[in-house]
Amino acid sequence: MNETLSEAMAYLGMMSILLAFLLETRNVLHSKQPLYLFLMAFGSGLLGIRAYLISEWAFLVLELVWCLAAVAALMSLRKSGSTDGVQASS
Repeated sequence: MNETLSEAMAYLGMMSILLAFLLETRNVLHSKQPLYLFLMAFGSGLLGIRAYLISEWAFLVLELVWCLAAVAALMSLRKSGSTDGVQASS
């Protein structure tokens, strides 16, 4: 993969995670809402791919754990059927 594409992927992943965090800290989203979890899974997935490509193994493990935790939470929400019942934190 070319370096420019890899770097763009890293910035997109970073912006996704930061957007989720910013919206959560501003009480727009709650950390258990599907959009928050999607942004976290998407962003950490992209950063995990980038970490693999540049051989940053500790960062890869961190991003994989975050991504898997977000995906598991999304699946749990989907299974319970409560995808929009969570309100933003106060």
